[in-house]
Amino acid sequence: MSDRTTAVAVLGAGSWGTALASLIARNGHPTTLWGRNAEQIEAIDRRHENPRYLPGIALPDTLRATTDMARAVEGAGLILVVVPSHAFTETLELLAPLRPAGVGVSWATKGFEPGSGRFLHEVAGGLVGEDVPLAVVTGPSFAKEVASGLPTAITVQSDDAVFAQTVADVLHGPSFRAYTGSDMCGAELGGAMKNVLAVATGAADGMELGLNARTGLITRGLNEMLRLNRAIGGRPETLMGLAGLGDLVLTCSGDLSRNRRLGLALGRGEKLEDAVRAIGQVVESVQTADEVMRLAERHGIELPISSNVRAVLHGEISPAEGLERLMAREQKPEYPEALFG
Repeated sequence: MSDRTTAVAVLGAGSWGTALASLIARNGHPTTLWGRNAEQIEAIDRRHENPRYLPGIALPDTLRATTDMARAVEGAGLILVVVPSHAFTETLELLAPLRPAGVGVSWATKGFEPGSGRFLHEVAGGLVGEDVPLAVVTGPSFAKEVASGLPTAITVQSDDAVFAQTVADVLHGPSFRAYTGSDMCGAELGGAMKNVLAVATGAADGMELGLNARTGLITRGLNEMLRLNRAIGGRPETLMGLAGLGDLVLTCSGDLSRNRRLGLALGRGEKLEDAVRAIGQVVESVQTADEVMRLAERHGIELPISSNVRAVLHGEISPAEGLERLMAREQKPEYPEALFG
């Protein structure tokens, strides 16, 4: 961790935004958390707890919270956006006229822009300016564990190496390792696709299909990620690291994952609406499955697992029918073409 302190504005007071703001404040950086819910923000600012998203976890006394975005970003040397993907564009539109000159923008949002299917770095570049340093924070990380100070490793990817290091320095601490890289496309694809694949493994576990099935879905899911990643120009090593394989394994096997829990519920025969309501937070896969498949169709890439997840989420087939489709596919070589060449 750098010895220098940087004032940081974290936009988004959900579980992940609160956890990252807490981490940054504990690392000694002046941190202000912005959110829309006045009651929730007051609890964070005065009682040092986010009772809705991280109940019972004490937040640092130095962490400040506000519903005023202008106040949150005033004097900030770094901005970190942590909102669901469906709110990303709106948040950047609000931020653009308020962003202090020369201050870069990073985000820990995973997914695509709903409807357009654009990568979030494309959205950000168009709204805050192509000359503004941008970075994505991603990797295997559950908010509750980060807020509790448990060991975590993530990656910061940016076209600007200096800015990537700045973001990593703010996050890096005694129990939190932040690596850096320069493949924003690959990192964002991994962070989005793993949510879709987690529904598949969750559904398999909900149907009690065993550990062999779960592992097969994870491995073949990684294959789907690598094939689409190559088509968009991402680097294979990105998806073999924290942004891909690491996040995929965590989300597909950890019950803190909202997307895995959705799959578990669907595999047990619950309705989509009931499962999402019970989870009580945004489940990114519901929208991301459509965007992943649009991207795949644009590039002529076949993604059987992701395609079946989309069909299940649209109510076109049951999880059992999706499994039957996968098992009935023609036998073929595991790697009919090189993915790393």
